[in-house]
Amino acid sequence: MAEGTGGEANVSQAADGAATSPVLEPLDEADCLRLISPGGIGRLAFTGRYGLTVLPVNYKVHDGAIVFRTAQDSPTGEDLRTGIAHAEFQVAFEIDDIDPVARDGWSVLIQGPAHHMSTAAERAVVLESGVEPWPGGPREHAISITPRRVTGRRLTRRAASGG
Repeated sequence: MAEGTGGEANVSQAADGAATSPVLEPLDEADCLRLISPGGIGRLAFTGRYGLTVLPVNYKVHDGAIVFRTAQDSPTGEDLRTGIAHAEFQVAFEIDDIDPVARDGWSVLIQGPAHHMSTAAERAVVLESGVEPWPGGPREHAISITPRRVTGRRLTRRAASGG
């Protein structure tokens, strides 16, 4: 959701005929977590070997963490490794629900470490989460993101003030 409107005023009519204007309002952490809790599609952002990278992944929220599965040799499987024991890449994960016709919606940004889930106990957690990768082929590698920062915003329509 862009901050500006490109110089165009976007005012429309509400159902009762009153003019409405788009309003961008922040979401608190609890609202953000509630909105993303069903799981779905999000965008993983990180700096990889070819520079900034943003990839869509399907995810679930499990025990407060974002969990997704990928192939071992995928960009996320390879680029998100530091080579240092217990050191994890910091990533961003964005989820949104936008209605371009109504010009409203919300977006949530999660920031935190990406952890490769490689132990037997962690693999059991992945199966318990129910996350199923959409693409075919083996997707046995899993990554979790523990939220360290959670922010969000919602674009809604409010009656324009007269004056």
